[in-house]
Amino acid sequence: MTTRIEIDLDAFRANVLTLAAIAAPARTMLAVKADGYGHGMVPIARAALASGADSLAVLDVTAALELRAAGIEAQLFAWLHGEETDFRAAVEHDVDLGVSSLVELRRIVDAGADRPATLHLKIDTGLHRNGASPEDWPVLVGEALAAEQRGQARIAGIWSHLADASPADDRVALAEFRAALAVAAGLGVPMDGPDRPLLHLAASSAGIRMPEARFDLVRFGIAAYGSSPFDDQTARDLGMRAPMTVYATVIASEAGTSTLDLGSADGIPSNVQDGRVLLDGKRVRVRTVDVDTIEVAAEAPLGTEAIVFGPGDRGEPTAEEWAAWADTIGDEILARASRRIPRVILGE
Repeated sequence: MTTRIEIDLDAFRANVLTLAAIAAPARTMLAVKADGYGHGMVPIARAALASGADSLAVLDVTAALELRAAGIEAQLFAWLHGEETDFRAAVEHDVDLGVSSLVELRRIVDAGADRPATLHLKIDTGLHRNGASPEDWPVLVGEALAAEQRGQARIAGIWSHLADASPADDRVALAEFRAALAVAAGLGVPMDGPDRPLLHLAASSAGIRMPEARFDLVRFGIAAYGSSPFDDQTARDLGMRAPMTVYATVIASEAGTSTLDLGSADGIPSNVQDGRVLLDGKRVRVRTVDVDTIEVAAEAPLGTEAIVFGPGDRGEPTAEEWAAWADTIGDEILARASRRIPRVILGE
């Protein structure tokens, strides 16, 4: 076998089914941003929709249009917009748009699309990533309602991000979200009946541990990819199995060391402390990570296969362990896996 990344879609589907059952009766929106956290956006999107996800979240309109071009017809939600965002194409391809400011709202309704824009208005509840401040929120809601009355838009959702800094912080953010909903209701946004907007706040962390934050849907992300959002539980503890396994090959070996043909250019963190890989069935210490190689403290024949990380079934390290060794989070370890490494998709 050669150096490669295997993506086990059956494991991913099982994760999505588990998370959808946790969220129910709330709907499940599956985040496929960052090329499906490095797993491949299109096959991951199809697998998610086949196993419990009702809709998909992408980062930007470009990714949403790529999914539409691949034949994905499900609800798509994009929320991070730049100066070059093609809002007209987004609206005409039925992409739901997160709206964080009056500037974004006006750009969307002025884009000249031939149908009303589908809007999810965002209130900032403390993450400060984007979203309207409590001071700007009434104006944003009021102008969105006016656009709705003109037939230029539809308020399909109200949402926010949790900072997930602590349970106490999340409870404060939840209260701020509820307060924003009350303001919107006071301005005329219906909060019951068939025309009311979808309410969504929770992602993986709150979706699992904070039932009161689930509202109408949960935007599950990293948990579906087999990496825990918690410090006190692993993905395995949560009943998840990592779909991604990264394999490398021994290309040099001498005097108690072996060199593998992956490195920091392939997304392996070079600042790893006390890292390990599985080589010849045993965990061995990582000595250094260079641009295109990993040197480990064990000798093995040329061509021997090593597992850099995977679900842990065979004793190999997980992405969560690599994240701890590199002082980062599992999201980063998975998403940074280079596209130059060949992918093998299992279970399509």
